[in-house]
Amino acid sequence: MHIEQVTMATIHSVVPLFDAYRQFTEQPTDVQAVKEFLEERVSKEESIIFIALINEEPAGFVQLYPTFSSVALQRAYILNDLYVDQNFRQQGIGRRLIERCYEYCKEKEARYLTLETAKDNKKAQKLYEQMGMEQEEMLHYSKYWANDI
Repeated sequence: MHIEQVTMATIHSVVPLFDAYRQFTEQPTDVQAVKEFLEERVSKEESIIFIALINEEPAGFVQLYPTFSSVALQRAYILNDLYVDQNFRQQGIGRRLIERCYEYCKEKEARYLTLETAKDNKKAQKLYEQMGMEQEEMLHYSKYWANDI
């Protein structure tokens, strides 16, 4: 297995995985919309995507969004999406993708990497805790405008 950063030249490799991820979260398939969304994020340098490849076959991906810590005066990152194709699960791919995110954040001298997950996503919570992440004591508030997500 190897992990590489997705570029505009390689974005096609992550599109089917991202569409499968959206379906996993109960969204309808829409390969064209996924492609356009990812192309816009990558071309505008609004996200960093790493893809795990096994024998050159896409097995999983992770997407980071940059943000900032005003108090620390440093960049920070949100681990927004992590997905491993069901045919490749239980092989340590999620762990390797998170490790790559940690390396990237250290390279960029980020203050922190944060994420959110569903309360009932116990498998993911276990992995995050094994990777040294801790639940915050902060409260997380959201306001949604989209009706169907």
